[in-house]
Amino acid sequence: MPNMSLEKVPMPEQEPNVRNKNFKEVTLGYTEEMAVEEAQRCLNCKHKPCMQGCPVMVKIPEFIALVAEGKFEDAYKKIQETSSLPAVCGRVCPQENQCEKFCVRGIKGEPVAIGRLERFVADWYMENCKSVSEKPESNGKKVAVVGAGPSGLTCAGDLAKLGYKVTVFEAFHTPGGVLVYGIPEFRLPKDIVAAEVNKLKELGVEVMTNMVIGKVLSVEELLNEEGYDAVFIGTGAGLPSFMKIEGESLNGVYSANEFLTRINLMKAYKFPEYDTPVYVGKNVVVVGGGNVAMDAARSAKRLGAENVYIVYRRSEEEMPARLEEVHHAKEEGIEFKLLNNPVKINGDENGWVDSVTCIKMELGEPDKSGRRRPVPVEGSEFDLDADVVVVAIGQTPNPLIKNTTPDLETNRYGCIVAKEETGETSKTGVYAGGDVVTGAATVILAMGAGKTAAASIDEYLSQRKK
Repeated sequence: MPNMSLEKVPMPEQEPNVRNKNFKEVTLGYTEEMAVEEAQRCLNCKHKPCMQGCPVMVKIPEFIALVAEGKFEDAYKKIQETSSLPAVCGRVCPQENQCEKFCVRGIKGEPVAIGRLERFVADWYMENCKSVSEKPESNGKKVAVVGAGPSGLTCAGDLAKLGYKVTVFEAFHTPGGVLVYGIPEFRLPKDIVAAEVNKLKELGVEVMTNMVIGKVLSVEELLNEEGYDAVFIGTGAGLPSFMKIEGESLNGVYSANEFLTRINLMKAYKFPEYDTPVYVGKNVVVVGGGNVAMDAARSAKRLGAENVYIVYRRSEEEMPARLEEVHHAKEEGIEFKLLNNPVKINGDENGWVDSVTCIKMELGEPDKSGRRRPVPVEGSEFDLDADVVVVAIGQTPNPLIKNTTPDLETNRYGCIVAKEETGETSKTGVYAGGDVVTGAATVILAMGAGKTAAASIDEYLSQRKK
């Protein structure tokens, strides 16, 4: 019998004033009973509107129906038919803007908690099922995947299932891309990422770390000397953007990329167990309004900063961060300085940050993004105490691949130009997807791009004469 409750089954969480002092996962996950109860809220709509919001086309009503019956292993296998990273997606996808946005139950009440159920199924499977994925029969062709982030791992997994020998080349010492260097432990535990990567390895995917493509090997060499039939580029957007204001070269100014990489990938959150110190001081100012800004601010609080401020030049309604992340940040004591913009970073006699000069803003007419353009309020400057400033205003692709790959077209932002419907680039046999094409976006959109490219690579190589 359907559960007609208008509200989702609540997700258990750590208390705010406990979790803001540790890096353990904030949300604790559903129990089996909670998952079944929530799954019974699904109406199993025949036209499946929720699926139109999923970039990797998870068979949502089908897997939820299996959860409602208590068939958790079958539910996992149903998700895995189209998604290589279910435990990741269930935690970090912006479901409110994708699958849950189209849920019929959301018309009168809250939508079904699709993301929470996906996470439950993946976690249950990891804990209770130890079976090894069967390695598909080889089709005799091999593909190189550059970058072990969400798009690269998805592309690799889909191709491996089709019998391709896939090698993933990762520049860092650990695969996962933004999943390991960008997203903090309290949102996405790194053992979860490692477990998802191991599932791909069981399918035959080889992961080679410390391989900087463009330095160790070029894309040209992968195709012409190493014998790969195609190359997928999913190197993300790891080059930070700055505000170009006075004082950005002072000690104590971080890009969000460096700040989070030190904390996450290099384990600064476990200092001194890991010898990676990160100075936060008493007052931290984080500039930006996206998920990366929330991650940086919440991490700074956990590292001991007394006062952490998010300075964002628009209002809360225009913030691109997930509602859940904003809500959690507020609960944890992060102070939001909205409709304000830094104009100068001030330093002391030793070259360290000691304050940030901000100016108040007001919203004018919408700009190209559709959001109302922030306009400075003349004479409204004020100083905000700061020991550390973290700049989280966006990232662009590293130019290494572009500079070492002839005939590869890029746009003025350094992003690789690729067809949205196929992932094809201007160079034959080379495909690209994720943030290296779009600029910094979401994990699930990167995964969708990797899935699209995998299908196109399969079609290309199937048609090409041996």
